[in-house]
Amino acid sequence: MVKLVLLSAGMAGRSHELKVDRTTIGRVEDNTFQIPEPSVSSHHCEVLLKGNEILIKDLNSTNGTFINGEKITEAPLKVGQVLRLGQIELRIESGSAPAVGGTPAPIPAKKPAETTMMAMQRGVKLDELDQGMKPAGFDAAGKGFSKKTNKVNRIVVTVGVILGVVILGLLLYAFTRV
Repeated sequence: MVKLVLLSAGMAGRSHELKVDRTTIGRVEDNTFQIPEPSVSSHHCEVLLKGNEILIKDLNSTNGTFINGEKITEAPLKVGQVLRLGQIELRIESGSAPAVGGTPAPIPAKKPAETTMMAMQRGVKLDELDQGMKPAGFDAAGKGFSKKTNKVNRIVVTVGVILGVVILGLLLYAFTRV
């Protein structure tokens, strides 16, 4: 039987046997194989068994799905290869059949964790401001946020003032005739 074995610290040794045609992997409980780790998306990927082939399909995960360090959207996974979901690494193992070619595929050297994380927008450094870089929200002149003009509000206020003057005039006219 083929199984996925977790390699990452804190979860090493934990495994999941691939018994059904479709196995979902993700952070939340409704997945077939739950991995409660922040870098794993709620519904990260699915493992499809098609005959003797194991197919991995990314489910639009935030931090990506990788096989032996290469980002994939859909690709076959062979025994001995390392599957990475966010910062979590797993290896596909078989208890009965040897890996392709008789030996397991080599495990690639680990990459630093920051290469797996989605790029986060950072703030502005003081030296960048000194160099003339302007953060989002600044206009071309380098001033802060500019006030938006709203023509509809201007028209409503103008019409209101005109109507007020007309009503006031009619009231004055009515009271002077009495």
